[in-house]
Amino acid sequence: MKFVKIGLFALAIAAIIFVAKQTGILEIITDIKSLQDWIAGFGALGYVVFVAAFVFACVFLLPGSAFTIVAGIVFGPIKGGVLALFSATLGAVVAFVVARFLLRNTIMKKFGDNPIFKKIDDGVAQNGTSFLILTRLVPVFPFSLQNYAYGLTSLNLGTYALVSLVTMAPGAFIFAYMAGDIATNGVSAMLLVKFAAAGLVLFGMSLIPKYIAKKKGINMADLAK
Repeated sequence: MKFVKIGLFALAIAAIIFVAKQTGILEIITDIKSLQDWIAGFGALGYVVFVAAFVFACVFLLPGSAFTIVAGIVFGPIKGGVLALFSATLGAVVAFVVARFLLRNTIMKKFGDNPIFKKIDDGVAQNGTSFLILTRLVPVFPFSLQNYAYGLTSLNLGTYALVSLVTMAPGAFIFAYMAGDIATNGVSAMLLVKFAAAGLVLFGMSLIPKYIAKKKGINMADLAK
């Protein structure tokens, strides 16, 4: 039964990639400017297209951070932030589910010896949810790899989704808002004030992982190696 599931999932992936390549979508989602123009052309359906593209990027380990900026520019600062956060969380959950329930053995064979996977597995075993909070707030590991790695740990899916949502919220809103504001109003003196405010928020967020690392005795330098 497991082999049937893996086979069907592999066929689905192959079909999606084939269709995306034939229609030019694969090239579009890796070119942010083209993606911006493409999404804008869909009108109201652009919301669905954007979410699908962001989730696709998360699942297939493509760079996803720029999608947040695109969201702010295309959909506006507030809507863009909400959409980027929702999409990033959904993408993270989908990758987690794939690793946990669909391709666990395959991923273990391919990435089981990967030092990032081992550090995350050991980190969760020793520190539980605190380790997830820490690695979400401090990008010591690539976001996309984290999603798959956490799917192989003992973390509960609900906890993983909620923590990911909360910890990614500040960054999603700040980057989407700033991108949307610049696109709408250009560079101004008020923009510098907003940048300063955003910097203070991010600085405050950076204190949380430091507190967790100190309390749990985690050496951040060792994680980055």
